Amino acid sequence: MRWREPPAIYFEDYGSPVERSSYLIELHTNDGGSYDVINDASSPAAGDCCAQQSSTRHNWEMNYQEAAIYLQEGENNDKFFTHPKNAKALAAYLFAHNHLFYLMELSTALLLLLLSLCEAPAVPMLRLGIFVHATLELFALIVVVFELSMKMRWLGFQTFIRHKRTMVKTCVLFVQFIEAIVVLVRQTSHVRITRALRCIFLVDCRYCGAVRRNLRQIFQSLPPFIDILLLLLFFMVIFAILGFYLFSPNHSDPYFNTLENSLVNLFVLLTTSNFPDVMMPSYARNPWSCVFFIVYLSIELYFIMNLLLAVVFDTFNDIEKRKFKSLLLHKRTAIQHAYRLLITKQRPSGISFKHFEGLLRFYKPRMCARERYLTFKALNQSNTPLVSLKDFYNFYEVVGLKWKAKRNREHWFDDLPRTAFLIFKGINILVKSRVFQYTMYTVVAVNGIWILVETFMLQGGNFFSRNVPWSYIVFLTIYGVELLLKTTGLGPVEYLSSGWNLFDFSVTLFAFLGLMALAFNMEPFYFIVVLRPLQLLRLFKLKKRYRNVLDTMFELFPRMASLGLTLLIFYYCFAIVGMEFFAGVVYPNCCNTSTVADSYRWVNHTVGNKTVVEEGYYYLNNFDNILNSFVTLFELTVVNDWYIIMEGVTSQTTHWSRLYFMIFYIVTMVVMTIIVAFILDAFVFRMNYTRKNQDSEEDNGIVLEKEISKEEVVGIIELYKRSSAATETTQLQKIVLQMDKYGQTSTLFLGRRSRTKSDLSMKMYEEEIQEWYEEHSRKEESQTPSQEPASAPNSSLKPLSLRQRSQTVI
Repeated sequence: MRWREPPAIYFEDYGSPVERSSYLIELHTNDGGSYDVINDASSPAAGDCCAQQSSTRHNWEMNYQEAAIYLQEGENNDKFFTHPKNAKALAAYLFAHNHLFYLMELSTALLLLLLSLCEAPAVPMLRLGIFVHATLELFALIVVVFELSMKMRWLGFQTFIRHKRTMVKTCVLFVQFIEAIVVLVRQTSHVRITRALRCIFLVDCRYCGAVRRNLRQIFQSLPPFIDILLLLLFFMVIFAILGFYLFSPNHSDPYFNTLENSLVNLFVLLTTSNFPDVMMPSYARNPWSCVFFIVYLSIELYFIMNLLLAVVFDTFNDIEKRKFKSLLLHKRTAIQHAYRLLITKQRPSGISFKHFEGLLRFYKPRMCARERYLTFKALNQSNTPLVSLKDFYNFYEVVGLKWKAKRNREHWFDDLPRTAFLIFKGINILVKSRVFQYTMYTVVAVNGIWILVETFMLQGGNFFSRNVPWSYIVFLTIYGVELLLKTTGLGPVEYLSSGWNLFDFSVTLFAFLGLMALAFNMEPFYFIVVLRPLQLLRLFKLKKRYRNVLDTMFELFPRMASLGLTLLIFYYCFAIVGMEFFAGVVYPNCCNTSTVADSYRWVNHTVGNKTVVEEGYYYLNNFDNILNSFVTLFELTVVNDWYIIMEGVTSQTTHWSRLYFMIFYIVTMVVMTIIVAFILDAFVFRMNYTRKNQDSEEDNGIVLEKEISKEEVVGIIELYKRSSAATETTQLQKIVLQMDKYGQTSTLFLGRRSRTKSDLSMKMYEEEIQEWYEEHSRKEESQTPSQEPASAPNSSLKPLSLRQRSQTVI
């Protein structure tokens, strides 16, 4: 991608924009307004030219800001009907779209959620008085009122009530406000199931966009899931009726003595938690009764449950593709809106550097002048002074590149004296050789076997002796020498630029800290020694399939974190409901009349001269506070012996309590199925991509090369000086000095960024994307008014009304 061209920069005045910012004009249409399009240049009025120039510059500043907002809306997948429509809305929008506001939003939501630790039933150490926690709740709710008022000021009342998530949040806020006031006035708590709705405040935070997407996907996957679930429940009812008639005559069988017990126990059997216990009474009476259970499990567990996963996976895969298409077209429309605000009537065929630079000052304020120009160059594939709309469509892919000048030397030690150069060159060749790499793999394998044998021979008790094992010192010395050789041979920057090298460095560092902990008898830090086996992960680099698995795992970490948070939100809702109904219900010896009494029994009795304690421990699985509830819900998620917890609570309350546990199982089954589908989709997607692109270098990320000449840099410096922004030219002047130092006429820059799922999707759906673009263009043309100004420039870009913009998001 290296190319060279003469300087191509227009040193023009600002010119007249094709479309003025909506923050400079009032909107007067019935659907919320559309932007006025200026089709002819008005002649300058007689008066002060400086004032006219200042006004023009201010107008362009507004255009830059609105274009940047459009691009941010495209990146964040915000619907265009929420776009600020005037200067008043813009002020509120800017106030509500900064990190301090986002942190305030997040802190308020977390405070409301954490109040459950202090409210009855509270964690004993964190209990607060009613007046204190009710006052804190009211304070947090007042902050939420302020947040919503700013949002209403930005959106306007009509758009505010159209925004579903905001209206749900407003309704929950109203209910929470009334309840908090009631608690504060009465000075006593009451049943407050609505506390479970507090998680809505967290979901609506800007930083929880991934959680909202997960919830949206869960709800979109529900229709096919519910269809298969109804089929599953249908067969369950049929088998429950059949089991009741077959096994209820057996009075020693407590599992099928009523139709309700038949349904409940077959539901539990679906999780295999009570198998084979549920079968044994009938099996003892008639061995042929096992056929009933074998057929039931074969149909329900091995067929329908797997069918459920297959249907959800197919739906999830389709949703992921439609989501990618929607976001891609949404970004394309955002780019079109921004483009119209940046072109001039004098040059309607593209965006000049001056206006592109003005856009980036608002879109990425921290980007330096050098990176702005390199981004402009990277976009300008047509090698003209203007960035065309076709090139501008690549804005999101290019703007994230991090630019660095390519080194004039191949290695860090090229400028050293010849003797030192030869030494470091030899080390460089050594650490890059396959012999060295496989030698280190062998050492790691031997170390792993040694740790396994050493651990196998330990007999419990104190595993850490006061003397440091010699094997620990030997292997750590080898890893230290390897680290030193790679750092000196490759250079610190190149060494740490590799993820695997960074992992090796971290594990070696932890091993050294573990050695210090053993040598100086620092018992609190002995846990670091346990991290030694992490070195074995290096062996996975040997096989490509293992590398793909690990790469997929690392790619999934951010998304898995959001899925984990989504699951925790469901936990919070069920924990609040569980505390309201089941707090204080379960205790030792509480379920003596239940079939699971042994699991809750706590008795002392004397056998000979010894006192024997029989403790069931299941009384610890309770809903007495939020922390205990979370642990209990996790045990229910694992489903091993979960029916014991359900039956224990049911024996102390009512049989309707089983609905709570069954609904929780179904909800977690939905979420866990989505998580499994996501992992399968990510892994299958990567495998298909690898097969389709055998020669690709996706592990190296996105790399782009651009060469800029000394004349170009000087021209850009002059442009900034003319724009009264000479303070931003420091890095550009350094480039000129560097060229003069080495007698160069140009410098090569490398732009890098990590490869995202979106980049892989662009490759995978390359053929379909063109069809999507054509379909999108036809849809826009059909929505465009038939009468258009004859003199409108750039006829390929149709004027879009605000109502049409809101339809770009699927």
